[in-house]
Amino acid sequence: MKYIFAIIGSVVISVAVVSFFLNLKQIDDERTTLSINLEQRASLLADSLKESVEPSYANSSSEGTLRTSLQKTVDKFANRERLAGIALYDNKGALLATSSGLPKTIIENTKSVSEAMDSDKTTNEFIDADGESRYVFIDPLHKDESIVGALMIVQNAGYINKTIGEIWRGNLLKLMAQIIIFSTTIFIILRFFVFQQVVRLVDSIKKVRLGGKGGSLEGADKYSFFTPLAKEITHITRSLSEARLSAKEEARMRLEKLDTPWTSGRLSEFIKALLKDRPVFVVSNREPYEHYTDSKGKINYRVPAGGVVTALEPIMEACNGTWIAWGSGNADKLVVDKDNKIKVPIVEPKYTLKRVWISEKEANGYYKGFSNEAIVPLCLLAHVRPLFRKEDWQEYKKVNGIFARNVLAEIKNIQNPLILVQDFHLALLPQMIKKSRPDAQVGIFWHMPWPSPEAFSVCPWRKEILQGMLSADIVGFHIQQYCNNFINTVAKELESLCDLEQFTVTYQEHTSYIKSFPISVAFTDSGNDTTYDTNLGKAYLEKLAINTPYVGLGVDRMDYTKGILERFKAIEFFLEMHETYKENFTFLQIASPSRESVPKFKQFSEEVTQEAERINEKLKTKSWKPIVLIKEHHSHEELGPLFKIANVCMVTSLHDGMNLVAKEYVAARDDESGVLILSKFTGAVRDLKGAIIVNPYSAEETSEAIYTALNMSLPEQHKRMKKMRESVKNYNIFRWSAEFIRAITSLS
Repeated sequence: MKYIFAIIGSVVISVAVVSFFLNLKQIDDERTTLSINLEQRASLLADSLKESVEPSYANSSSEGTLRTSLQKTVDKFANRERLAGIALYDNKGALLATSSGLPKTIIENTKSVSEAMDSDKTTNEFIDADGESRYVFIDPLHKDESIVGALMIVQNAGYINKTIGEIWRGNLLKLMAQIIIFSTTIFIILRFFVFQQVVRLVDSIKKVRLGGKGGSLEGADKYSFFTPLAKEITHITRSLSEARLSAKEEARMRLEKLDTPWTSGRLSEFIKALLKDRPVFVVSNREPYEHYTDSKGKINYRVPAGGVVTALEPIMEACNGTWIAWGSGNADKLVVDKDNKIKVPIVEPKYTLKRVWISEKEANGYYKGFSNEAIVPLCLLAHVRPLFRKEDWQEYKKVNGIFARNVLAEIKNIQNPLILVQDFHLALLPQMIKKSRPDAQVGIFWHMPWPSPEAFSVCPWRKEILQGMLSADIVGFHIQQYCNNFINTVAKELESLCDLEQFTVTYQEHTSYIKSFPISVAFTDSGNDTTYDTNLGKAYLEKLAINTPYVGLGVDRMDYTKGILERFKAIEFFLEMHETYKENFTFLQIASPSRESVPKFKQFSEEVTQEAERINEKLKTKSWKPIVLIKEHHSHEELGPLFKIANVCMVTSLHDGMNLVAKEYVAARDDESGVLILSKFTGAVRDLKGAIIVNPYSAEETSEAIYTALNMSLPEQHKRMKKMRESVKNYNIFRWSAEFIRAITSLS
């Protein structure tokens, strides 16, 4: 609708501008005409008066007699219409006779009188006197060939301005009428003949794009003047429909070929064949789409950082499932329906997002408190003491109960529902679901490392967490080591039967399978879904004033487990040891804000900023600084071009379940160049054998890795990168999703 008003506004402005200039032309012509008419009347009157007054100048014997004779003549002519008055002067400019009521500013204007007599030509001008416009006409008087005086005729000219004003008012009323008529006509044409047709056309195209029957627009000949476009779109959509069917058939043929790469199409066909319209429910703390209001008050959305969305969205799109998550965006409530649901993805909806609401108190205890101040430091060996508070644990249990009620409401009328629970925020959820719905198939995936039994034993509520997780049919981790740690922890804490051959745990007559599923990224035969433009990356670097020959890149959440401080120290050490790289190497650190409400994370963010400033102050020159720190969220589309042009990418986590940034860097390098420096404490190190492996706690070792990376030959880069790309391609996110789903459904 705003476009309609924009068009109407443009037309109104155009009409107003044209009318204004046409009106100016009309006013100018009218003023000229009235002025000419006024001059003609003054000239005729002057000619008549001259016949009466010139003989008086010649025949009068004295000045007194002349004045008397002239005054009689003036009085005789003074009362004519629009005539303000008459004045007569001698050849020296002295006033001889005048009409009563003429302003002094006019009759004492001897300069104009003298100019007329000196030039022996009539003069005329408009003068404002006593608040009125007057027209003054001066004509020299003659006796034989000599000038004996001057005649001044003063006429009222106020009617000219009055006439002009009436024209302005009349034309303004006409313009308003034209604007109303034009605006109404344009609105009707655009709203009911153009806009409505466009909306119908868009809706039809959308239906076809989402799988509408026949691959053609219904009633393509009914789109008025859009008919040719609609027919062309029909031909295109039919071709796309045929291509879609071919892709589905190819994906279906690949299902039984284990050696073929997994793609989104193959995953979609796999899910449909395996589940046969059986709905899937994903439950996570973090939602896949978050709505917020920007600085202008407009509602927008973003995809939160992290690998969970990348991993699970292909499953949800394939089966038209339901994703249940905490609605944490400040505009989330404004866009959901009465059931707190919204169809996503926003551009092309394929599944349902159901949002769960929790209070600020509940969020502080469940998310900020127990999840991030207890479980995160407990599982990640980053030398941060976990904080266990009973009130946080109570809120954690309460919020898990809120999620459980929402899940049970969704699966109320569904037999054998399939539920995928994500991460450490919802460890108690499998048990809560199974108590009410023992027929449900539940899998939980732990997206962090699982600590050793000794480390986990410090948790006061360790038994309750293990009991909650062991109600799931599948308990998934990134790598086998975490599976081993989990089974060892269960064996130490609970009376259960642990089968190390099958990797199962039987507890209270329920058997859970403990399996590893190394999560990955969306990478296929042809590379990423998006081909990144290196020019975009170069433009971004220019914007940041980065123009050095070598560029290093770090992409992390602002998290103390990511080793950002250790990374900075290694860069400082590298530049001190290899001074030739000063002003030739710049490190770009992109750190998206994370868990800013948690004091430890807020403090860490400040420490990172201070460390970057310290190193820059120490090493910078007039036109260069070694570290550029950007604390903003970046989308995959923004990061891709940077991955593609960075000479080296540093992933130096102190402890990490997998770390998908390392795999995203590899996936982006379709030129098979670039070097990855990877921490030995990440799960990704087991898959990415071509990376330079480092201990992030050693600044010297990491510094040497940077030097090796920047001096690595192109053939060596190609060899290493090709090996890593093959690994990521063979076990991508689509395969991860398929294996996780297959593991759960196979238990039936």
